[in-house]
Amino acid sequence: MPGRSPGDAGRVGASALQSARLYIITPDASPERVVAVATAAARGGADLIQLRHKSLPRGELLELARELRRVVGGALFIVNDHVDIALLSGADGVHLGPDDLSIASARRVAGDRLLIGASASTVDAARSATDAGADYIGCGPAFATSIKSQKQVIGPEGVAAVVNALPSVPVFAIGGIDESNLGDLTAIGVRRACVIRAVADAADPEAATRRLRAMLTA
Repeated sequence: MPGRSPGDAGRVGASALQSARLYIITPDASPERVVAVATAAARGGADLIQLRHKSLPRGELLELARELRRVVGGALFIVNDHVDIALLSGADGVHLGPDDLSIASARRVAGDRLLIGASASTVDAARSATDAGADYIGCGPAFATSIKSQKQVIGPEGVAAVVNALPSVPVFAIGGIDESNLGDLTAIGVRRACVIRAVADAADPEAATRRLRAMLTA
């Protein structure tokens, strides 16, 4: 966000996170494509945008993170996996997986400068993550997805169980979510969702973002 210093990110983000509904993850594509998707998602009203790229060298990843920090506007900007790149790029937060730096270690490194997200598919795992210092949870897979094909699908009901168990923590459904099945989540009270292909593969990513967010806030 223009005018925001890196030290402000965690404080600004904690407030915005509570009202967030739509979380977009960028595709593992060329930097130009990533920037285009992020820009369109920001224009379409995405609340959070995460840079997730598994193949770029770290120097190029940092350069891309700094560019996304510039283009995402008022959306919260999250970096996947890398606490150092999140800090160096002025990101609002970092999302950590089971093979990344621990939540407690990340908090010691980042202090209150970053939001910290974690993935969890059960109530116990989500509680453990928030007890360790996670600010939000990505919960799924809600539906079958090729990106996390090895993980057992927990379904909308599994996501709802985590949402209901942690009413004060933002919990975002993730995994195979698109316009055709988002209604299955909202119908049972899940009003936060994270998508990749539903926006990245859309003919008009900005319009797709607008439609998804409207479904979550209806």
